[in-house]
Amino acid sequence: MRRSRFIPDYYFDTVYEITPDMLKELGIRGVILDIDNTLVPYEIPEPTEEVRAWLSGLWEAGIKTAFVSNNHRDRVELFNKTLGCPAFFDSGKPLKKSCRSALKALDTPPEETAIIGDQVFTDVLAGGLAGLGIRILVKPIKDKTSMFFRFKRLLEKPVIRSYHRKNRKRNSKK
Repeated sequence: MRRSRFIPDYYFDTVYEITPDMLKELGIRGVILDIDNTLVPYEIPEPTEEVRAWLSGLWEAGIKTAFVSNNHRDRVELFNKTLGCPAFFDSGKPLKKSCRSALKALDTPPEETAIIGDQVFTDVLAGGLAGLGIRILVKPIKDKTSMFFRFKRLLEKPVIRSYHRKNRKRNSKK
């Protein structure tokens, strides 16, 4: 069955619900991460201790990480300064170019790589277009209130409802 490029494979309240064991069970060896509103709010310039601990857990489990962000160079480089992950800024998500570059840097095949982000039309769609194995959507940490973001979130609601409907059907078959 063909997957929708818009509907995530998993949806969580926070990244901290995503464990290394879960990713390994899914056959994931690499993770492409969004930064803003996925790992930290926009106004937090560097990784928090909680983010560092979560990333360390992935690394200890042998899961490689890369950042792909639509934000600018200064923001991404400052966030990544002490982490040292492959990082791609001004990525143009949902275009697949930066995801493909991240795959090359991680040296993982698409089917063994997940993308984690807070937006359907950038992160989930980018993962779909790049053919990634797993696309994970997390609730935004702290949403912007501009008219553009409110409109985008409104457009995401039917997609998230579809995810929940699909998930209910999947769980009722077990």
